[in-house]
Amino acid sequence: MADTVLSTVTEAYVRQDSANQEEQRDPMEGFRSIFISDALSIGALKFGSFALKSGRSSPYFFNAGLLCSGPLLDTLASSYAALIATQYPRDSFDVLFGPAYKGIALAGATALCLHRDHAISVSYAYNRKEAKTHGEGGWVVGAELKGKRVLILDDVITAGTAIRQAIDGITNEGGTVVGVVVALDREEVGGGIEVVPGGKSAVKDVDDTFLGGKGAVKAVVRMRDLIAWLDKNGRQDDVVSMQAYWEKYGVKDV
Repeated sequence: MADTVLSTVTEAYVRQDSANQEEQRDPMEGFRSIFISDALSIGALKFGSFALKSGRSSPYFFNAGLLCSGPLLDTLASSYAALIATQYPRDSFDVLFGPAYKGIALAGATALCLHRDHAISVSYAYNRKEAKTHGEGGWVVGAELKGKRVLILDDVITAGTAIRQAIDGITNEGGTVVGVVVALDREEVGGGIEVVPGGKSAVKDVDDTFLGGKGAVKAVVRMRDLIAWLDKNGRQDDVVSMQAYWEKYGVKDV
């Protein structure tokens, strides 16, 4: 009888511990895994050796432009929506903004997923490459930005040029940028082949310069997540290459 009671109590503790671990688990883990797998399946994410504009030889390459089918866009936008729903309080933003051109589909699809999956209703907007001088005119298409708090959605931040232009444009329209969401954060310091002492990543630079250094730039997948996924899936050669690149170029204050 005592053994039975002890066994029942032990099982209860095990179940409770499992439940607690489930609650503590990163809610983005499943989205990241599906996103990485889907990106690999169509070649949007590749591992190997790739020459970057900076002169560096990267062990991986990401091209969000290849995520161009309905199912793939669903995976990507669902990941953005989950990240926004978990990382940004609902009363902290009013509009999603997608910089032309890749950001346009991201903003529209993510607004839909926020409504469908998280019961969050939010407007979206995007920009024209050149302001329209006839018809309704203007630089913005979609929701008005004046007096609104804006989340920018883009694929990656490389040098940060496109994001800076988007922030300037939104500010000129009377909006306030409160955050930036990207698919991939390479988590590497800027510069060329040689690392500049004290250098920081493009993501960190954007956050410090425009968002008060509050950590308001979020990514669905970071370099560390790619390494963890590779390790979990037994791709040790890629893990070694990625870790070597991280040691040389990765940001160390994360």
